[in-house]
Amino acid sequence: MTPHLKTALTGPLLSLEKHLIEEMANIEHWFRTQWLEHASPFYASVDLRNAGFKLAPVDTNLFPSGFNNLNPDFLSLSVQATTVAIEKICPEAHRLLIVPENHTRNIYYIKNLFELKNILKKSGLDVRIGSLDKTMLEPVEIAVENNKTLLIEPLKRVKNRLVLENKILGNFDACAILLNNDLSSGIPDILKNIEQNLIPPLHAGWAIRRKSQHFKAYDEIVKSFSEFIKVDPWLINPYFDHANHIDFHMKQGEDELSYKVDQILDKIKLKYKEYNIKHEPFVIVKADAGTYGMGIMTVKQGNELKNLNRKSKNKMSVIKEGLGVSEVIIQEGVYSEECINEAVAEPVIYLIDHFVIGGFYRVHTTRGKNENLNAPGMHFVPLAFETSCSTPETDQSPLSTPNRFYAYGVIARLALLAASIELEANDPANT
Repeated sequence: MTPHLKTALTGPLLSLEKHLIEEMANIEHWFRTQWLEHASPFYASVDLRNAGFKLAPVDTNLFPSGFNNLNPDFLSLSVQATTVAIEKICPEAHRLLIVPENHTRNIYYIKNLFELKNILKKSGLDVRIGSLDKTMLEPVEIAVENNKTLLIEPLKRVKNRLVLENKILGNFDACAILLNNDLSSGIPDILKNIEQNLIPPLHAGWAIRRKSQHFKAYDEIVKSFSEFIKVDPWLINPYFDHANHIDFHMKQGEDELSYKVDQILDKIKLKYKEYNIKHEPFVIVKADAGTYGMGIMTVKQGNELKNLNRKSKNKMSVIKEGLGVSEVIIQEGVYSEECINEAVAEPVIYLIDHFVIGGFYRVHTTRGKNENLNAPGMHFVPLAFETSCSTPETDQSPLSTPNRFYAYGVIARLALLAASIELEANDPANT
């Protein structure tokens, strides 16, 4: 099912998409040269927003957990990309251990793990799953669907290696460890200084990573890319700033935060005037680390942050794992003019290595086009993309499905490249 846009696409975005298709050969060559200089993250997902006049990423996750929402027709793309990624990072790998989140009661996350394991197995790896959950003392077999099950085993550390000990299946000492845990609550001791190759590295987790660092890298990438293909970088890049030493309950840092919000709103207003856009500008204020759509609010003027009620303060003060918020990113709000069955939708692009392997739409029936859709009540299935994001049809309109998704794939790969540069900057070996 391909979503339709509420807006008539006759403005800047249609022109941008057409230009991307026309420049496909140059764009692909540009990406190839970039990947010669930078190592791609093992996998990622990128949340995009399509405003009808602007197409931009709003978040990049280096521990994606929605593989169950991808179109199964593109499984071969995932397997091929995984094979390439493994050969680059750990070519001798035979056994691979997945370390997941502790969401054993979340059936959607379990389905994600099942599909991720399936991709890795079809890539020629012996794969098992070991949990960090200290309360798990024995292997647990969890029902997935259609009589399928997923085995999760307690993880143990023997000297400097992570292993599984199982009398029935036999012990498992993996060549490499794939983290599907974003380390929001910090880096557990069991993962520190292990001998095995950790994919992604520990500094990719939210214990160290910051969204503002990512969008700083993205900003630099977009400057280079936009100059290369001769487009206004604002069309694919949200303005942003960040603020720290924030305490919403104690009203600490609110003056600076309010000021920075108004600064970005003023910049957006100038661009809206330039492109004759009639929408009301807004920004998104959200925790500078973490996922799951927590610690996020839509703001239309800085003063709103000085008059938060108790509920809003509580919402903005805590993220995943109950961690407090002291740093926030202030990001230009990008409207989402895409909808499915009248519900607001946003595309989520999945990548393994530097290859786009597919995507889906995050849909929310009760949220507006200027609100965060990553919230309770969202749904994904069965809204998988019908075609890959990597094969445009140059003789067709930008409105055609392959061409719309090609544009998505280009922006997602720019975000992935930014993540690569971000990881290089955070790598302890480079400091």
